[in-house]
Amino acid sequence: MRSDYHHYKVEIKKLKFTSPEGQVLPNTAIITFYDDEDANMGVELLGYRETGEWYDLIDAGEPLLMDHCYVRDFSLSDYRNAKGLEKRSRVVIPRFSARNAFFEAKLLNDFSFADFTDGNVDLEFTHFGAGPVSFNSSRFGDGNPVFNNMLFRDGNVDFGNVTFGTGTKGFKNSIYLDGKKDFQYCNFGDGEVSFNNTEFNHGELSFINAVFGTGNVSFKICRITGGKVVFHYARFGKGNISFERVEFGDARVDLRAVEFGEGRVNFNRSLFGDGELTFEGSELPHGRFYFKRVVMGKGSVSFDLAGFNDTELFFEKTDFGRRDVSFAGGTFRHLSLQSCHLDHYFDLRVKSCEYLDLSDTVVRDIVDLQPYDQDVEIGVCNISGMRLLGRLYLSWEENRVEEMITRQESGFHTKSEQFRILKENFSVTGQYTDEDKAYVCFKRYEALAELEKQKKKGFLPALNGRIQYAFKWLVFDKIGLYATDPVRVLISMVFAYLFFTVIYLLLPLLFNTRIVSSLGDPDHLSTAAVAFYHSAITFLTIGYGDYYPSGMIRWVSGVEGFVGLFMMSYFTVAFVRKILR
Repeated sequence: MRSDYHHYKVEIKKLKFTSPEGQVLPNTAIITFYDDEDANMGVELLGYRETGEWYDLIDAGEPLLMDHCYVRDFSLSDYRNAKGLEKRSRVVIPRFSARNAFFEAKLLNDFSFADFTDGNVDLEFTHFGAGPVSFNSSRFGDGNPVFNNMLFRDGNVDFGNVTFGTGTKGFKNSIYLDGKKDFQYCNFGDGEVSFNNTEFNHGELSFINAVFGTGNVSFKICRITGGKVVFHYARFGKGNISFERVEFGDARVDLRAVEFGEGRVNFNRSLFGDGELTFEGSELPHGRFYFKRVVMGKGSVSFDLAGFNDTELFFEKTDFGRRDVSFAGGTFRHLSLQSCHLDHYFDLRVKSCEYLDLSDTVVRDIVDLQPYDQDVEIGVCNISGMRLLGRLYLSWEENRVEEMITRQESGFHTKSEQFRILKENFSVTGQYTDEDKAYVCFKRYEALAELEKQKKKGFLPALNGRIQYAFKWLVFDKIGLYATDPVRVLISMVFAYLFFTVIYLLLPLLFNTRIVSSLGDPDHLSTAAVAFYHSAITFLTIGYGDYYPSGMIRWVSGVEGFVGLFMMSYFTVAFVRKILR
């Protein structure tokens, strides 16, 4: 039966109709379909019997076999009223099949509070041409109910409080026109549930407090043009959940406080419009959550307070569009934004995350990691390959930045590059103390990377590399932390001065060498005083000439003069660098 018609016309003829299954009905319904210009699109012949006759079958406890039938104004509420039953009393239908049927009603196609004891209900290819549809509070026994390839022209469909048994539930390839699709408090039981390739169009699609048992759940390739998609407080059992390639249009997607059970949740290649997307307070205790190559528009994305304690959450190559994104207060094992474009504000002040992957991202706005009202516990953070056009807000001490980078299993060069990115970032944000710490780590890992590179070239390059590394380690790092700490340089100067002084004291005891007074030593200084004095004027390159070295000490004095000149210059650079910032 075609589903692309604009309107239709029904004529009832008193001609017997025999269905393909061999069922004989007393009348024939001729349904003519038209397009929006009243052009005839085709005719469908179906069997027909009066509504009261269907009710008589219910009274007799017979199956309702409506395959290839036109059914008008079927309502279990009217049936209960006519039989003097309570409004919510259950109507037992031992077997129900309405394959390729056509329903219409002035008020409501009503199957509420029905007990379909045989769960193998079949409504495949069925159309509800007019009127809302309600299966509210119905119960299905164990089996495989089929709602595939259906058309709901009114769009208002109520599966609220429905209970399904064990088995596969099929809602695939159906079309719901604009209206509310209500699956609130629906218990789908154990077994696979599939809404694949379904068109929900505009309106509210509600799975609030719905319960899915053990089994895979799939909404793959569904299309939604707008309205709301709400899974608030829904619960999923053990199994995979797929929203792959779903087109959400501009719908507001609400998955707050959803319990995802255990398994893989997949939103790969889905398209989100300008509606809000929220997973606030949702939980996935164990599994994987994928958002690869997802495209988003405006609005916001929230994973605030999400409980993904032992879960890997991937947003690889996702286009977040013009959305602010927040993970504030969430708990994650592995959170990956690898190769994503972060064009708007990202709040990554998570409660805890064992591994945060920001590698190969392009940051054009603010990525916020700095603790505010709670600690931000990040075990490892990978920013290798990041193109930082915006800002990273984090604190070296509070975020334990050095530990986040050094815990990585990556090589020295990769770590060096990450510290360089942080150094440049801290400079722009005015965190100059943090900039110095990042710079020191950058130079240390750069030196280690160069040493590692030389080791691979053979014995002599390796030896040369070790010598160069030792020089950098002592002179650039230990003496003054790469000119970032003038106090440390000053202390190093004192130790160097004392070192040469001790040499001047010991050398005359071992060799024929001494420090001579050109004035005859008028002050009668002791040997120690002479050593301290000569070391001071040599280290500071003053050179009064009242005391001069003789013998081997000449060479030591020359070295001390060079060291003093170098270290004073080193101190000046470090001091001026601090003052100018």
